Amino acid sequence: MWYLIIGADVDHSLAARKSARPAHLARLTELNNAGRLKLAGPLPAIDAEDPGDAGFTGSVIVAEFDSLDEAKAWAADDPYVEAGVYDSILVKPYRHVLP
Repeated sequence: MWYLIIGADVDHSLAARKSARPAHLARLTELNNAGRLKLAGPLPAIDAEDPGDAGFTGSVIVAEFDSLDEAKAWAADDPYVEAGVYDSILVKPYRHVLP
């Protein structure tokens, strides 16, 4: 089943985000290579493709896992959690409809 994962950043997370980004992307690449990643990306803090020093307010991931518990465990092990980027993580089942 697909799951929606939303990580909400702490204030002023940009430096921690930058340092943990390679490890974060490596995990997403593993999911993608396994055909289990539908989408992933950050949420800019301002209305811009590159928010610069404004940074980001969070991340969105839609990925396939065997269960909600597995999705929650995967999200809890994200390098952004260890680096203190995320204030909270929401994980919910997701049903893809369009396109």
